[in-house]
Amino acid sequence: MRIVLLGAPGAGKGTQAKKLIEKYGMPQISTGDLLRAAVKAGTKLGLEAKGFMDKGELVPDAVVLGMVGERLKQDDCKKGFILDGFPRNTAQAKALDDMLKTLGMPIDAALSVDVPFEDLMKRLTGRRTCKECGQMYNIYFSPSAKDGACDKCGAALYQRDDDREETIKKRLDVYTAQTAPLMDYFRLKGILKEVRGTGNIDDIFGRVMAALGLK
Repeated sequence: MRIVLLGAPGAGKGTQAKKLIEKYGMPQISTGDLLRAAVKAGTKLGLEAKGFMDKGELVPDAVVLGMVGERLKQDDCKKGFILDGFPRNTAQAKALDDMLKTLGMPIDAALSVDVPFEDLMKRLTGRRTCKECGQMYNIYFSPSAKDGACDKCGAALYQRDDDREETIKKRLDVYTAQTAPLMDYFRLKGILKEVRGTGNIDDIFGRVMAALGLK
């Protein structure tokens, strides 16, 4: 099955992707990972991307799409794949559709893991990380036994700058603005599958499999 994965920061789509990978063996293709790997390997597209990144500019869609195309031609994608982080807007979605049509690999489903705004804010702003061992907690859902201290090593916990409320709200606003038209695009194509992303992880995975028609 060929899947585009959608979901706001903190929605838990990465967790569900991991479970799909473990159960069905389909590779997860992250554009961020592809970019880093291509730059490191010094491929033609990687060098092209590096030129933009070094100038602090966004890598053009055509370059990212080229990397995705190269990755999809690998043998492990023949039985299906999960695209994570691409497309991010309707222009990218249309370009992706055109490329996949040429490859004979159309998208079967766009899976959206949906979580209410208030829950996303708690999941993200509530995160605390240990300064020493990196263990993560959430003051709302999985707090440490002793306030502000790591259960594993006793070191102090801190909140990352990108987990602060004003930063998170901006990220969610940008995601909503970009993704609303994208959701409509896949909905009109008849392949959008929306799953409630709250509750037990295994329960959510059950909803994911049901929505995708998997057993």
